[in-house]
Amino acid sequence: MPMPSPDWSSGLPKELLEIIAKKLSSGHDAAAFRSVCSPWRAALPFAAFVPLLMLPFDPLSPAPETKATTALTLYSLEKDKVFAMALPELGGKVVCGSSRGWLALMDEAASVTLLNPFTGGRVALPPADERVAAASSKTVAPVLADAGRRRWELRRSSGGVELVTLDMMRDVFFREIVLSSSPGKNSGDMVAMAVLADSSEVAFCRVGEKEWTLAETYVGCCICAVVHCQGEFIAIGCLGEISVISRIIAGENVRPPTARPMSLLPEPADMCHRSYLVLNGHLHLVGFALRVFHSEWPFDHQAVVYRCDLTAGETPVWSMVADVGDTGMFVSKYFSLGFGGASVSKIKRNCIYLSEPRYSDQGEEVGDHSPELVDLTTGNSEEIGNPAMQGLEALCWIRPNLWT
Repeated sequence: MPMPSPDWSSGLPKELLEIIAKKLSSGHDAAAFRSVCSPWRAALPFAAFVPLLMLPFDPLSPAPETKATTALTLYSLEKDKVFAMALPELGGKVVCGSSRGWLALMDEAASVTLLNPFTGGRVALPPADERVAAASSKTVAPVLADAGRRRWELRRSSGGVELVTLDMMRDVFFREIVLSSSPGKNSGDMVAMAVLADSSEVAFCRVGEKEWTLAETYVGCCICAVVHCQGEFIAIGCLGEISVISRIIAGENVRPPTARPMSLLPEPADMCHRSYLVLNGHLHLVGFALRVFHSEWPFDHQAVVYRCDLTAGETPVWSMVADVGDTGMFVSKYFSLGFGGASVSKIKRNCIYLSEPRYSDQGEEVGDHSPELVDLTTGNSEEIGNPAMQGLEALCWIRPNLWT
């Protein structure tokens, strides 16, 4: 007579299940944990994975002499409310990237740190330097200021000299940093690639390296976005030209890596608020095409999604997508990289979640806004978030990464 299967739902108190859930080492383990039974799923609710909207914060507040810490304010799509997390690591730093649930932070010395705001994990990357700034035609020099702290001076072509402040760092060094994988136990295999302030070059590094390596993309204008897709980094120019950058992930000691420029994106001139993300292993463009009818005002912005077939040789095939299936797409104005999320819980299928309304610069009261939901099927849009969030423009959506 076969032995009956054990009833794993009994005998373990809820508090113990929650402790076990917090110690899981990977998303795969979390999925297996949730599949056991309903009490185990309750101990690790899906709300823990739902994207959150990161709102602006003041990196210089509170003052260093106070005992208070910098707080990160987040909007929960699942619970439809705003909450704050104390994160002293944010003090004195600017966010220069959000990738795979990690934030890339840079201080006034151009030191770069990766931070997982949900686990407290931290990984140091090489600091930016004169070469990085020079790639964007910026001339800088290190100086000692503020009681011996290292800072940077920006030397203008007119002969003027200006101290680089925190709010200028992304305009001088790194605009956005993207990761090939989550920094974990094998963080040495992870590659970080950076969009520079104003350059056709990109910079990349691995954990433990002393400096960033510059790589030419051979596009005709400055790079505005970087995406990691199908094992390679894709650099995208401001006019839509793309360059596939190889020989980095494999760890080959080839400097510089090879780059293959490809064709332009569709409708590059008429598209605004372009974002890029990977869905089902393929590069996608999410944008809003400007439609003008007899010079009427306001102009109409139609949401469009394109999918790119990178296997089509030197001329990749871009095709318009009307339905992305059971997926929601999360994009922001602050960074070019977005991501997709399964349409479960409160995430709606075939919809775009914008960090800001499309018309937030057309007469809206500054500091009073809500994210916007655009339905690709109907073309309709609606504001989400109640009450409307106060503050300057939202930074970006972030998907919690609880394991690395």
